[in-house]
Amino acid sequence: MPFPEFANLGAAFYIYTGKVKDMGIVKLSVAERRRLSAFITCILIATGAWMLATLSGTYNFTIRQTLTFKNAPQKRAYHALQPDTVDAVIQGDGWHMLFARFNNIYEPVTIDLHTLEHSNFIALNTQISEVNRHRDKLHRIISFNPDTLYFDFTNRVIKKIIVEPLVNVTYWPQFAPSGKMTVKPAYVTINGPANVVNKITSWKTDTLKVIGANNDIRGKLTLQPVKEGNINIYPKSVQVHQPIEEFTEKTLRIPVNLIGNPHYYNVKIFPQYVKVTFTIPLSRYAEVDQEFFEANANFALWEQGYTVLPVNIIRMPAYCRIVNVVPRDIDFLIKK
Repeated sequence: MPFPEFANLGAAFYIYTGKVKDMGIVKLSVAERRRLSAFITCILIATGAWMLATLSGTYNFTIRQTLTFKNAPQKRAYHALQPDTVDAVIQGDGWHMLFARFNNIYEPVTIDLHTLEHSNFIALNTQISEVNRHRDKLHRIISFNPDTLYFDFTNRVIKKIIVEPLVNVTYWPQFAPSGKMTVKPAYVTINGPANVVNKITSWKTDTLKVIGANNDIRGKLTLQPVKEGNINIYPKSVQVHQPIEEFTEKTLRIPVNLIGNPHYYNVKIFPQYVKVTFTIPLSRYAEVDQEFFEANANFALWEQGYTVLPVNIIRMPAYCRIVNVVPRDIDFLIKK
């Protein structure tokens, strides 16, 4: 072998001096390799020990802390004049300081608002001891910035508003709703500042999404969360029921009534019946007859130049849907 020193590549270090073809080779002896390995190991151990010692120390560092509130005043509606996040100075070890830089590992801080019954501000630093009672002893809050929260107050009102369910449902072929969706309770109670509550007329739920529905839909829908901290709503959820049935088509002969004839002209209409084709739930197929429908034609359109009169279906069951009416228009004859 022309280059026996390449038999053990792990024992060689390559020093590049500029060009690959001019590469120089330095070979370390066994003793030198051991000393180099020991040196690198010592460096790694020293670095690890330094990091452990540094991160185990106690430091003061600042994080963004979310606030939640409890014991809100019952006789006064409030509105915070600043965001619900503050800078909190935390006393903790280096590990928590490091992790806090990448992710907020701390739960929201709960602030007691009972003093708002007789004042318009909350001094956060006066509640630090109470806040720290619920925290790890090694990670105490030292201070807040800002250290005072100010609130605006208006009269509190209570009213009931209708629940507006949000629905996104697709149905299996030939299936459809056979009645209105029922919501229980249909109304919820909201209380808060009068100038805000008086503008609210309904409250939406989370979206109910069903694909390929072929049975009744029953479920619990959560109301959309309150965005303002000084508004309360109860209850937080409602029960919904949407009846769904399989539909088929049915055709009936419906008599046409003539309206809009105040001068009592002697009018003859042709034909006197129309065929109405509609969809109907299978469970109600037998019970629905022509008595459930009413059709009319407005003779007053003749005075506007109409030569035929459109037929209007003015009454039918809510669970039925018109497919076709034959004929759509009827002829008329005025007898003198």
